[in-house]
Amino acid sequence: MQLGIFGKYLTLWVALCIIAGVALGELWPEFPDTLSKLSVSQVSIPIGILIWFMIYPMMVRIDFTSIIDVRKRPRGLALTLIINWLVKPFTMFMVAWFFLKVLFAPWIDGDLGSEYVAGAILLGAAPCTAMVFVWSYLTKGNAAYTLVQVTVNDLILLFAYAPIVILLLGIGDITVPYDTVLLSVVLYVVTPLTAGYLSRKWLIKAKGSDWLEESFLPKLGPVTIIGLLLTLILLFSFQGEIILNNPGHIGLIAIPLIIQTFLVFGVAYAIAKFWGLSHDIAAPAALIGASNFFELAVAAAVSIFGINSGAALVTVVGVLVEVPVMLLLVRFVNATSKSFAHSNDGTCCVAGAALAIDMDGR
Repeated sequence: MQLGIFGKYLTLWVALCIIAGVALGELWPEFPDTLSKLSVSQVSIPIGILIWFMIYPMMVRIDFTSIIDVRKRPRGLALTLIINWLVKPFTMFMVAWFFLKVLFAPWIDGDLGSEYVAGAILLGAAPCTAMVFVWSYLTKGNAAYTLVQVTVNDLILLFAYAPIVILLLGIGDITVPYDTVLLSVVLYVVTPLTAGYLSRKWLIKAKGSDWLEESFLPKLGPVTIIGLLLTLILLFSFQGEIILNNPGHIGLIAIPLIIQTFLVFGVAYAIAKFWGLSHDIAAPAALIGASNFFELAVAAAVSIFGINSGAALVTVVGVLVEVPVMLLLVRFVNATSKSFAHSNDGTCCVAGAALAIDMDGR
């Protein structure tokens, strides 16, 4: 029953955790100051650990022998690559430029508007790495396929992020914090993947696959949600002062970011439907395109433009709006699942299925 309550009212819990995080940072400033010291290459280790707890339940349920089946269904991977590298960065630039430089020009100074657009570009060029495992989990996505999609995106990210940002910013000198990229990949993908593989192998050998599927995996359901909520509290304890000091501009910045998220998701989801992808692949593919690697975007904005810059503020707003918006998209994905084929579904655990059903309110 507890899992059902968390699933059904997850948006409410997220909003409460965001408020709690902002209040915590304001009322107890020593808390985020202390946590900020526990960072390596601008990656917060406490937040990284909590994200690890979010991802591990998905990793441990992956049947790693099924990864080879990805080659039999290449269109899902092709869709992910097209959306993330040929569509998303450029739609982000166009949407952000129109709103922040044209439509909102009476309220935003020209130079500051340019910084805001730069921050949006840094967000749009960085496909999601960690949180997408949560979205896939909540929509009964194919765990093995999602892993391959994220891994390939991470490999491309190492080589394509800087050129795309340089092209869209129109500058020739940009420093991408590769240490942040590499540490994030190790922390959010390699570590939980290794732990999931080893523990799954050991548990099957010790207890059997039936015990793993029917007893162990369902108990991991609340771990993902609790990890998500605690992550939000910590994350917004860091950003509370920035959010409270810029309420007006945060609202203006949020509008194009939200529109961009719905736009990219809609394009990806429509293509997935047109191509006849099964729902367990279509859902993660569309959600990967809609979400951003905000850890990298924040780090890049701070290193290039400074911590008090307009670009850094945009990346913080990206964090603020992403989770609530993605939860709305998760609801939509679950509500429209019957319009997709499900011949290849069924790779998720019982807890994941129950939580996804609860998210749909059924």
